[in-house]
Amino acid sequence: MKVIIVSGPTASGKTDLSIALAIKYGGEIVNFDSLLLYQELNIGTAKPTPEERSFVPHHMIDVRSIRNPMNAADYARTAIEEINRIHERGLVVYLVGGSGFYLQAVLKGMYDSPTTPNEIREKSNHLYSQAGIAPFIEILKDCDPLSFKRYHENDHYRVRRAVEHWWAHGTALSSEREKKDEENKEIPESIHNWEILHIHLDLPKEEHLKIIERRTDKMICEGLQSEVEKLLESGFSGLEKPLQSIGYKEMLDLRFGVYKSIRECRDRILISTWQLAKSQRTWFKKDQTRIVFHPLEQRDLVFARVKEFLK
Repeated sequence: MKVIIVSGPTASGKTDLSIALAIKYGGEIVNFDSLLLYQELNIGTAKPTPEERSFVPHHMIDVRSIRNPMNAADYARTAIEEINRIHERGLVVYLVGGSGFYLQAVLKGMYDSPTTPNEIREKSNHLYSQAGIAPFIEILKDCDPLSFKRYHENDHYRVRRAVEHWWAHGTALSSEREKKDEENKEIPESIHNWEILHIHLDLPKEEHLKIIERRTDKMICEGLQSEVEKLLESGFSGLEKPLQSIGYKEMLDLRFGVYKSIRECRDRILISTWQLAKSQRTWFKKDQTRIVFHPLEQRDLVFARVKEFLK
């Protein structure tokens, strides 16, 4: 039972390469990018097009509405079921994405983080709607300094999640993560009986920044602003967790006057995307099993390595 992981920071060519590999060597793709899970989000997620998905079966894309967000535990449970079904048909799985925490949840399980009680969620939503993220950052700084250092101030979902965990359980979310990290050191690759090849795509920062810039401009030209407007018109508030992600959050801020122009909004998307890529690099560096390739210059080497793995 073979699994080929194709990981990398945002805009590193994972979609194109994984489709090309699956066409050449057979198999099916299981997504582990958290934003591709949502039916309503398309332009701002660089979701594979219907044409691209017609070449190779894709799983874990468009499986939820943003009205009903999927957390990592739900994702892992569903993705593992998909992977097992593909293996039962004798096929190779390409596990493709950039959400390292979701990948870890599939490969090594989740740390203990109980569901947030409804009253805590309501308290959080009320404070956030009244005062924004600032009070959460101050609370996190006092109650969970490790999470405060770990999460960027723009990562509203994770900052709020860590504070909600403190309110509900009186313990730091970072302590649960640390315990799980120690457990993971005893797990070489996976808790599953899978043969794994981890292809990791990355490229020099200057080259990558140009690609991110082109992709951001492409999303804006294709109608990202219009996509956000239509979501608001259809009844979404903009406070939904997936709409706080990069691209959507900035367009919402433009809509509500935080930014004065589309240019200012575009520049903020670039900065946020680059910060995301940096955090993704840091995450995947922890994985000593990955093999790093330049997505453009070393494409032939990737194909040769996959061919050898599949023999």
